[in-house]
Amino acid sequence: MRCTSAIFAIALVLSTSGALAQDTHTVVQPDQIKWGPAPAAFPPGAQMAVVYGDPSKEGLFAFRLKLPTGFKVPPHTHPVIEAVTVLSGTFKLGMGETADEAKAQPLPAGSFFAFPPGTAHFVFIGEETVIQISTNGPWGITYVNPMDDPRQSQ
Repeated sequence: MRCTSAIFAIALVLSTSGALAQDTHTVVQPDQIKWGPAPAAFPPGAQMAVVYGDPSKEGLFAFRLKLPTGFKVPPHTHPVIEAVTVLSGTFKLGMGETADEAKAQPLPAGSFFAFPPGTAHFVFIGEETVIQISTNGPWGITYVNPMDDPRQSQ
């Protein structure tokens, strides 16, 4: 049920972003990116911009997240491969079902990582950071501890 809510929230972001997959090539210049609040599946403070496709549907998509200083994402998994490129800032990535910032690996701009579906991981952000997630949908997020899910407080 939580995954469905995340997919629905992402679809709402898409309806305002205008970034839908097309049969022709797609080019997006930096000044064309339209940032908006990330769906409720993410902790408050993140901004999101879909640059290609529709994360709520089957098929290729790419979206960007702008994460503010001090942002954290508790341990979670995704139902599909997650392929992430760090575009700016430093993304501190930790593996496993227990968040421990001391065990998070700092990944500077230009870094890339990919996980198979179901891989538990967590995030700490020390400076504003922008990442791009590119994979095949439908995408979603499931928190290891359901009490960590920001959608629980809504």
